[in-house]
Amino acid sequence: MQVTNNHAGGISAIAFIAAVVVSMAYYQFVYLPQVNAKPVVSEEVLNPPGITSVSILEGSALPSQTQNFEPKEVTANLGETNKVVWTNDDTTAHSVTTDTGYIDPTSGEFNSMATIGLLLPKQTYEFIFTEPGGYAYHCEPHPWMTGAVTVERGRF
Repeated sequence: MQVTNNHAGGISAIAFIAAVVVSMAYYQFVYLPQVNAKPVVSEEVLNPPGITSVSILEGSALPSQTQNFEPKEVTANLGETNKVVWTNDDTTAHSVTTDTGYIDPTSGEFNSMATIGLLLPKQTYEFIFTEPGGYAYHCEPHPWMTGAVTVERGRF
């Protein structure tokens, strides 16, 4: 009986294991950190010197009232007034909810329901936009209440 030493199977298994280990290390230490990294945003954009204010007017929960977010449409500038603050001046709870599912790369989801829940009377909701664009929103319990924020490039 003749025995032959065939190491091809063992070498193939070791090469396969090595390839899996290298792939897993790349995925965990290179790919995931790059995918999950937040973009670098200037300090002026993250902490603008001014704010843009929006009031939720009294009686906004009534479908017959056409004035609810005041102003209904606002323009903010990056690095200047890109922090928008909504104040609920109504006696009913409201929300500020994106129409498009917008998620800011730095500030997260544009949706008061996801962060503080319903905006109770006299409560405020703040959101810092870090990208230029148009952002339509509404009130979740009162969908006839709509508004929009336009963010333009400022000095930064």
